[in-house]
Amino acid sequence: MTYIHFIVNPISGKGKHSITKEFLEHYFPETDFRLEIDYSNYKKHAIDLTKKAISQKPDIIVACGGDGTISEIASQLVNTNIKLGIIPVGSGNGLASNLDIPKNITQAIEIIKKQKSVAIDSGRVNQHCFFSNMGLGIDAMIIKKYESTEKRTLSAYVNASLKASSQYKPQKAILRYNGKEHFVDPFLLFISNSNEMGYNMSLTPKASLSDGYLDMLYVPRIGFLEKMFFGGLVVAKQCEKFKKAEHAMIQSLSAELPDRIFTDVQIDGEYHRLETNKIQVDILPKSLNVLVA
Repeated sequence: MTYIHFIVNPISGKGKHSITKEFLEHYFPETDFRLEIDYSNYKKHAIDLTKKAISQKPDIIVACGGDGTISEIASQLVNTNIKLGIIPVGSGNGLASNLDIPKNITQAIEIIKKQKSVAIDSGRVNQHCFFSNMGLGIDAMIIKKYESTEKRTLSAYVNASLKASSQYKPQKAILRYNGKEHFVDPFLLFISNSNEMGYNMSLTPKASLSDGYLDMLYVPRIGFLEKMFFGGLVVAKQCEKFKKAEHAMIQSLSAELPDRIFTDVQIDGEYHRLETNKIQVDILPKSLNVLVA
């Protein structure tokens, strides 16, 4: 008998889903499956629920939510034998899209029932794991403004991007990666494990979840017209055409912001203020087992 523990964010995707134990029992007969279900009610609640679920030794823990919920749950499953299942009911769904997990709940459930898994890489920034991407610079400000809005739509994300673009002031940074040191003032520093950042957009279209590398995109301080041009290229999935952008494959990176006390970052689409001006980013190869089609 397979023990599957579901952790559901009831407000993901504007709460338009109704994933209940009664609903799930239609798909998972009790002769073959043991089901448990918990509901997350606030930010980081899914972390506590996952820790509790792990103590009950499930075979699979299924994250039902958006990228933030999935990241909270997956962070507790790194370097364990417990498989992660995903039912993507959020707004962006970047990781699920990269894994070809459909937004249709019934189709996502069928993937879970087949129990086919692959090992993917994880990223880590200081003590936080990430699975899609992380960023600092304007990327963090965009997410901070996006989280302050009630809507979780592409138009809300674009609006947050425009506001951040007009307000963000680059900070001096010292970057160390691939054996070199760089003194920069980044408009954007984006580090990705996935080729999808949500809403069918990508800054790193060639990134792979299982190649043992993170994809880094760095954009220096740029003027207003260049910001608008770069934004258009992002929407068109052609950011590699922006000549001032630098791309690198990395396994680790350190960054120091000498003029700051704290560091604002986004991690898998969630805003964080780190109580340090130094960050360390590393790859954790093949550290998470995920159910896929």
